[in-house]
Amino acid sequence: MDSKRAIGIDLGTAYSCVAVFQHDKVEVIPNELIERTTPSYVTFTKYRRLVGSDAKYQADANPNGTIFNVKRLIGRKYEDAVVQNNLKHWAFQVVDDLGKPKIITEYKDQLKLIIPEEVSALILRKMKQIAEDHLGEPVTDAVITVPAAFNDSQRQATKDAAVIAGLNVLRILSEPVAAAMAYGLHNQISGERRILIFDLGGGTTNVSVVIIEEGIFEVKSTSGDVQIGGEDFDIRMVTYFIEEFKRKHNKDPSKNKHAKQRLRSACEQAKKTLSSSTQASINIDLFHENIDFKSTITRTQFEEINDDLFVSMRTIIETALRDAKMDKSSIDDIVLIGGSSRIPKIRDLIREFFNGKLLNQSINPDEAVAYGAAIQAAILTGNKSEQLKDTFLFDIAPYSLGIETKGGQITTIIERNTTIPTKQTRTFEVSPSYQSDKIVTELIEHDERQPKIPITPFLNKKCDVDIKVFEGQDGLAINNNLLGCFTLSDILFSSDVAPQIEITFDIDANGILNVSAIDKTSQKENKMRVTNDKGRLSESDIESLIKKLERYDLENN
Repeated sequence: MDSKRAIGIDLGTAYSCVAVFQHDKVEVIPNELIERTTPSYVTFTKYRRLVGSDAKYQADANPNGTIFNVKRLIGRKYEDAVVQNNLKHWAFQVVDDLGKPKIITEYKDQLKLIIPEEVSALILRKMKQIAEDHLGEPVTDAVITVPAAFNDSQRQATKDAAVIAGLNVLRILSEPVAAAMAYGLHNQISGERRILIFDLGGGTTNVSVVIIEEGIFEVKSTSGDVQIGGEDFDIRMVTYFIEEFKRKHNKDPSKNKHAKQRLRSACEQAKKTLSSSTQASINIDLFHENIDFKSTITRTQFEEINDDLFVSMRTIIETALRDAKMDKSSIDDIVLIGGSSRIPKIRDLIREFFNGKLLNQSINPDEAVAYGAAIQAAILTGNKSEQLKDTFLFDIAPYSLGIETKGGQITTIIERNTTIPTKQTRTFEVSPSYQSDKIVTELIEHDERQPKIPITPFLNKKCDVDIKVFEGQDGLAINNNLLGCFTLSDILFSSDVAPQIEITFDIDANGILNVSAIDKTSQKENKMRVTNDKGRLSESDIESLIKKLERYDLENN
């Protein structure tokens, strides 16, 4: 029997999957309906809370209380463009609570405010329970996957959700990297292989270039778009059919939440049908104002209404290859993962881009990510299987990370696509000025070749230095994502040389950032684990949510 077992969880936008490595192989674990993937849905009804397939079955009848797509909310601010773009497509209500998106739902005759971490925790708890029922023992250790394009805030929020669900997170792993591990182990790779992973999940598209050699998995680049996923094809079809209904009946169902949710479910099925057939039908009784709705869509029409999405996917592939400094001819294998990667147009587009190269279809696109996560979980818990011997993973930072410096510029401390974990230190000088009799400061990177910063008017005076941490690729701070801000207080101008601040960025293996700053003269230090401008959950928040989930369980029983 294997020692302590850890699980791998693919926490998907539309569906989730759980797997375990035991008896020298990966087992994808089926749920209570003998399905190997579980809908990432949570429903709050008047009497109980449902998760998974039971929740999705409720979506048409209870659209206000059925929550899905939570990966498009977690770790984001309410004003985020992704949140705003999706609000009009959800039947459930999302509100702005001090800048954070929260979901309003009715449960046991009371209105409740639900945060995205809580919904993700319920889904993770469901996957944990599926594993425990299968294994016949408690499970706590897990590797959980996220899109490669997830930023620090989203990764940390996902980790918080796992803790609320009663899991000990061994690693937050990028989905394409997990798929690469699945591919490598499943195919028993020997020698060097250059793999392109194309990951089209429910909510995101990510492409990663990975070199596999003798059990070493080295990510060379990652590119993606957090606003293009399989769900977006469904949304395009919903819009297409609503316009058709308006033309035929001169009535607008777009504000009818029940009608839109029923149409969305029908469009999801039509999308799947179009992967194997050239035409799909929609048939909804009493769709809107007691009018039945019957229609069809051809594969050609589907491709036309989504043409710009397909063009964007080609751009993502090109960016990943450029960042990896590789030509498309140097790629040995192309691996497609995510349910919507089955769409024929996508497969044709990728084959055409790679000059007719065959696509590798050796792993199940719905299960590959959980499969790879289970491998990593086994490695991190010391599994001694020969299958895992000498297997190492080197992931990368998906975004550049830096601080705001003089003139609102960004000085990058860790470049995107840097291998993680990593730790980088840079020295900056404090540049003071007066504004309304108050000392304000900016930071300038230390350079011995540059003239000294004039500080004579500030001798023996103290100031505070704000350190603003950003992620993104733009040279101006205002165009990037503010991760957090902290202050070094009472910095003294004690000589004719500007105070020097040593700033260290430390990214752990989960891709989560810690930043510290020290005044080299006084040795005063401050540090922060990036908190997305104070948007993260505190330990007491997490503890109260753990108790809340326990109450849900008692009430459901």
